[in-house]
Amino acid sequence: MKITTWNINGYRAILRKEALDWVSEVDPDVICLQEIKVKPEQISEHEQNIEGYTAIWNSAERLGYSGTAVFVKNPPLEKEKGVGIEKFDVEGRVIRVRYPGFLIYNIYFPNGGQDNRRVPYKLEFYESLLDICDELHANGENIILTGDFNTAHHEIDLAHPKSNEKNTGFLPEERAWIDKYLEHGFVDIFRERYPERVAYTWWTYRTKARAKNIGWRLDYFLISEKLVSKVEDVIVHSDIMGSDHCPVSLILKD
Repeated sequence: MKITTWNINGYRAILRKEALDWVSEVDPDVICLQEIKVKPEQISEHEQNIEGYTAIWNSAERLGYSGTAVFVKNPPLEKEKGVGIEKFDVEGRVIRVRYPGFLIYNIYFPNGGQDNRRVPYKLEFYESLLDICDELHANGENIILTGDFNTAHHEIDLAHPKSNEKNTGFLPEERAWIDKYLEHGFVDIFRERYPERVAYTWWTYRTKARAKNIGWRLDYFLISEKLVSKVEDVIVHSDIMGSDHCPVSLILKD
């Protein structure tokens, strides 16, 4: 099974750019999109679907903002939108689907915002989600968390760590929450498999950062420890364009 995550920075934008052509080649079973910035009723029925997939939408109440979508080849055993906390769910940040053996969470973690003003909201989201995951783990569930975490964990995960120590995305208190997830039964499977590999998944549109590969690794697969043996590979598709992020795929053994 192949699961691909991608922050698209606007679903209508990637449609205009015809930036989903890679799907037929990469051929994921599940596509997790973040920051869709659209409600399905704002686009045509044809545009709401990727050929060969069924869509699950969780749009933000605010127009042109946030939101997530999941496209599946095979219907999940169950699907759920949100985490049951209104101040997070109005922003359409989470879709959960169940397949035999595990749950997949597609997540658009909050950005700390201008002047770091939304950092407390972001950290509260991290905490609330981990509480849910702790309960699921206690009940014997296996979990795949994927999406845009909006945090670079270690210095290897961004090009200029020293100059970003006081900026959201690399604040000590944000990075500490990634540590907490790893202490609570999760594994950053890309870093587990490739401990010294520099691979970024986001580049600012300014200063030609992508051409210079001045980026951040913000898009992750954190998976339950029991799933590690089932992983075949994790691939960062840095050559796929269309957004300021690139897709990342997790390949599980059959």
